[in-house]
Amino acid sequence: MKNIAYFCIVKKLNIFLYRLLLTFILLDISKIAIGNTTNYAETPADSIRVSLLTCSPHDEIYSLYGHTAIRYEDKASKTDIVVNYGMFSFKKPFFVARFVLGLTDYEMGIQDFNDFCYEYQYFGSQVTQQEINLTPEEKGQLLKALQDNYANARIYRYNYFYNNCTTKARDIILKSINGKIEYKNAIDKSVSFRDLIHGCNANYSWASFGNDLLLGFKADMQTTREEQQFLPDNLMRDFGQAKIVSADGSARPLVKNTEIIVKGNDYAIAGKTKVTPQFVFITLLLLIAAIVVAEFKTKKRFLWVDISLLLASGLAGLILFVMLFSEHPTTSTNLQIFILCPLNLYWAIYIIKNKRNERKLRKAWTFLSIMLCIGLSGRLIQVYAEGMPLLALSLLLKNCCNLYATRKND
Repeated sequence: MKNIAYFCIVKKLNIFLYRLLLTFILLDISKIAIGNTTNYAETPADSIRVSLLTCSPHDEIYSLYGHTAIRYEDKASKTDIVVNYGMFSFKKPFFVARFVLGLTDYEMGIQDFNDFCYEYQYFGSQVTQQEINLTPEEKGQLLKALQDNYANARIYRYNYFYNNCTTKARDIILKSINGKIEYKNAIDKSVSFRDLIHGCNANYSWASFGNDLLLGFKADMQTTREEQQFLPDNLMRDFGQAKIVSADGSARPLVKNTEIIVKGNDYAIAGKTKVTPQFVFITLLLLIAAIVVAEFKTKKRFLWVDISLLLASGLAGLILFVMLFSEHPTTSTNLQIFILCPLNLYWAIYIIKNKRNERKLRKAWTFLSIMLCIGLSGRLIQVYAEGMPLLALSLLLKNCCNLYATRKND
C-alpha cells in the first residue's frame, strides 16, 4: 500500500510539473510558430505537411471523449508544431458554473509536436496521424487561416456538441480546401448525441449519470454526419473515407496516409465501479419500502424522512432549473425536473408548517404525486439518467403511503 501511495503522489507531482513546464512552452512557442515561422511564398510546398491528430481517451474525466489537434510540419524551416483548440484552465473564476451555463471560453494554443506526443504517451493514450492531401495553394490558405485565427480569434465560446476542439480543427481544414468533400462511408442517422457519448463513458457510470441528468430530450434526437463529428473518433473515421472533388470533376482522397505515432496502453481507461447509480437507487427503493412497512406496522409517520427526501430532491432540482437557462442547446428542456423538482423545497416548508392539518397535507402529497407521475411519463420521450425511474418510484411510493394515511380527513 505504501508503494501504491508513493506512486500516486509521484505521478500527480509529475503531472503538475509537466503542466507547469507546458505553460511556459506554450507561451514561448505561440510567439514563434504562427506569428513568425513561415512565409509560405518562400517555403517549398513539398516541405510542408498538414495532419489531423486524433488522441484516444485516458483516465482523466475531461479526456473520456478523446481529443483532436492539427499538426503543421515544415521541414524547410524545421518547424513542427501542433495547433490545439482544447486549451482551458480549471483555475479561471467560476469555471464550473460557466461550463454548466455554456459560458466557457476555450483557447487556441500552439505546442511543440514532441511535447504534445510526450503528454499523451505519459497518459497512455494513442495518437493517430492522418496526413491531409492538400495542394500547395490549399496549404497556403490553411496557414493563413491559422495565423488569422491565432491573431484575431484565438479565444472562442466552447460548446460541447457544436463548437469544440474537434469541430474547430475540422472546419478550418475543410474551409481551406478548393473542392467539395464527399464521404464514402454510411452512418447511422438514428443515433442521438446521448447515444454517442454513452459509447465513450460506458466504463464511467457516474460520469454517464451526470451527463444524462443534465441533458434534455433534445439530446435524444437524430443526428447528422456533421453533428456526429463532434467526437474525435468519428471525424477520424469520416476523414479516412472521404474524397475531395474538384470543380473539374477530378477526385483525390482527403487523407494521404494514416499512421499511429504514439502507441496507447490498455490500462489508459480505468475499469467500472461497483457502486453504480442503479445500485444506489435500488438500495433507496428497498429502504423506503422498509420505512413504509414500518409506518404501517407502528401506525406512525416518519415525517423527517419525507422532509429529507423533499430537501434533497429539491436542491438537486435547482441544478436542473439553472440548466434551463444554459446556452447549451440540448439542456433547456429536461423532463427529469418533474422528479428532481425545485418546488419540493417549498413543499418541504409547507408540510412542516401544516404537519397537523391533514387536509393540507393531502393537498401537498397529491401535487407531489402528480409531478412524479408526469416525470415517469416523460421517460417515454426522453432517455433518463440511470436509476432515475427507480428514484421516482421510491418517492411516489412514499407519497402514496402518506396519501393513504391522510385519507380519513379528506
